[in-house]
Amino acid sequence: MTDKNPRFHPLDAKGVEMPDEFTNPFYYSPHPLCRMAAGQVMGHIGQHPQWQAELTGGKMLGVLVASNSDGQVGFLAAFSGNLCGSNDLPYFVPPICDLMDPDGEFKRGERAITAINHSISDLQSAAQLTSLRDKLEQAQQNMDEAIAAYKAMMTEHKRVRDQQRDAGTTPEQAERLLNESRFEKAELKRIRQRHQSTVDQCRDEVDNYLQHIDDLKKKRRQMSEDLQRRIFELYIVHNGNKKSSDLTKIFAQSTRTLPPAGTGECCAPKLLEYAYRNNLKPLCMAEFWYGQSPIGEIRRHGQYYPACRGKCKPILDFMLQGLIVESNPLEQPLLSKPLEVLYYDRWLTVVNKPSGMLSVPGKELEDSAMTRFMALFPEATGPIVVHRLDQETSGILVFAKDKDTHKALQQQFEQRTTAKRYIAVLDGTVGDDCGTISLPICPNVYDRPRQMVDDVNGKEAVTRYRVLERANGHTLIEFVPLTGRTHQLRVHAAHPLGLNAPITGDRLYGTASSRLMLHAASLTITHPHTGQPLTVDSPLPFSIP
Repeated sequence: MTDKNPRFHPLDAKGVEMPDEFTNPFYYSPHPLCRMAAGQVMGHIGQHPQWQAELTGGKMLGVLVASNSDGQVGFLAAFSGNLCGSNDLPYFVPPICDLMDPDGEFKRGERAITAINHSISDLQSAAQLTSLRDKLEQAQQNMDEAIAAYKAMMTEHKRVRDQQRDAGTTPEQAERLLNESRFEKAELKRIRQRHQSTVDQCRDEVDNYLQHIDDLKKKRRQMSEDLQRRIFELYIVHNGNKKSSDLTKIFAQSTRTLPPAGTGECCAPKLLEYAYRNNLKPLCMAEFWYGQSPIGEIRRHGQYYPACRGKCKPILDFMLQGLIVESNPLEQPLLSKPLEVLYYDRWLTVVNKPSGMLSVPGKELEDSAMTRFMALFPEATGPIVVHRLDQETSGILVFAKDKDTHKALQQQFEQRTTAKRYIAVLDGTVGDDCGTISLPICPNVYDRPRQMVDDVNGKEAVTRYRVLERANGHTLIEFVPLTGRTHQLRVHAAHPLGLNAPITGDRLYGTASSRLMLHAASLTITHPHTGQPLTVDSPLPFSIP
């Protein structure tokens, strides 16, 4: 470490070409300098056994390679969140805002909220509440018993009166019997009213007690929201244009919401902010996983991952302003790749979508298979899109040319009467020759478009597979999805409870490369107008390495 800045670590960059553009944090291959820096971080971690238990459980780490005012190349290191009860450890960059300062605004607010939590807990478990509820229960029981007893007496009196009437009565006797009946009915009403008044009084005492608890809960919720907003106002970040902003303003402009909990604690914002504050020129950056994968998510030790979008994208979009940043190929039109038509007639068209092309227009990119189809077939009317493929998946895509065809085809996909076959290359050797994977899937709300396995919130996802070839530590495999969840094949391939072998080139669940080796190779539908099976095949654009 240098004497000037103990968090800026020298890096021997001799013979390594400097990057021309800064890393695009959402789509990148780690620069050799970042790999060198990550290796040094791994080595440093190995010298601190007290960190191992927590790190082995899994944590995202990051490095940012930069140059200082003397032109010296070095790197910064960061960990997400806290490590061993601290958010500021030697060697690593400090937090943007110190939430662990015992005298800071966050801890003061946290203590005030904790005090309310204790008050709520005390009130909920207090003997007074139990006593009030017992009193209400007893009052209700007294009322029920009194009414039941009086009704029983009335029933007996009615039986006697009926016998007297059957035996014959004078008009005076009949009037007396009628008045007796009227009196008893009125008395029953008075008994009910007297007891109901007692029950209502007891219920009001319980309701007032519980209302006090509800008022404290509302106060706690408001205090939490106010504290969260205030804390995010204290997170001040800068960009390459030497401008600054707090996180509430950044998210208000991009998402019109408050930042999610934990925003600003990820590696990338911490690294960039420290570089800006210390007059370091950012050159490249990478984030990598250390330790075990979280439950449901897919992370592999030592592999590099893009920054999360839910918490980091609005911040990084601001912080990277003023830097020359690598373009994201997924946000660039594929001008050199025409849309190949595999089959068409007057009702529908089947195309061969290239990897990297959107199925439909996106927020940042208009170019898509749909827009190109419409240019080729301007006579198409009504709904067009029947199903979709991931942007990075190549292969067969069907478009309808009229409303009736679209409805009929969509029903086939929804009712799972189509037959789909995908071919993929996996990083790893799959032992079984064939099998079925059943793992429920749902979105990772803070890191879209990533999906995760979740037994509680996930939707059923089932995939059949068959190994076609094994070679050089890779597997060529056939997938037949029985359901159509987002990223289903990618998750089922990569997850430890699936095949534990990510698809080659999968930047989200495995290791990025030239492309995602996943291809929609065959599709069979029932033609909506002829009623005959229609099978379309697409040649495989890649092979096992």
